[in-house]
Amino acid sequence: MRKIAIINQKGGTAKTTTAVNLAAALALHNRTVLLIDMDPQGNISTWFDIVPQKSLYHLLVEEMTMPSECIVPVRERIDILPSTKTAAQAELILTGLPGRERVLSRKLANLSGYDFVLLDCPPSLNLLNQNAIVYADEAFIPVSMDYLALVGVKQILENLKMVREILEHPIEVSLVIPTFYDGRNRKSREVLEKLELHFDGKVTEPIRANVRLAEAASHHQTIFEYDPSSYGAQDYQRLAERVLSEVSSTNGHHAQKAQVISR
Repeated sequence: MRKIAIINQKGGTAKTTTAVNLAAALALHNRTVLLIDMDPQGNISTWFDIVPQKSLYHLLVEEMTMPSECIVPVRERIDILPSTKTAAQAELILTGLPGRERVLSRKLANLSGYDFVLLDCPPSLNLLNQNAIVYADEAFIPVSMDYLALVGVKQILENLKMVREILEHPIEVSLVIPTFYDGRNRKSREVLEKLELHFDGKVTEPIRANVRLAEAASHHQTIFEYDPSSYGAQDYQRLAERVLSEVSSTNGHHAQKAQVISR
């Protein structure tokens, strides 16, 4: 089971879009996926138009609550562990506890039945994100094609280094995913070139800017349901194929050699 945090310190990089549509693409390849929403905004719940009875808050705060009580099936081979605004309250409650960064890992220690667990992380290094990073074995970083997004990449690399050193958890960056790419735009081409320069073979084919991706979310559908012939569907299908061809870095087959990007 591969446990992947989808993370960037900058907002607006298509983290949730990537989590949902990568999950959908993997499901089309007959893989079972659990999506965990670590963001108190509850974007994944909104995407799938559900109002959960129990959520991430209950799993983290209530000792007797089991994962099965919170997990909701939303599509064939796709389940979600939803979040709501109460997740922010969970963070306050956990702050005073020993081992607070490992509560999610402890509660999901016996989780099974999934090929992939994808964690959609908010753009911060709050306690919820720390729990996600400590639980995950690898990180995917979506990067929008603007220079401010490169700053977010620098921050997340520094934070992952901190997790490795201070929390002693060997998470590594497996893939960097360019998003909102427009090959006609010089800025897009320059940012992509900079990513490829600094991330040794880890940059995927870009996810092209495509309005159908936003439309799919507004219709509570994956891109494969909304417009399977769109660029968005093509790009996330290609991303899934790349993910399936990779071996998790925690299996010792590769290690991230990314350098910190200089502006």
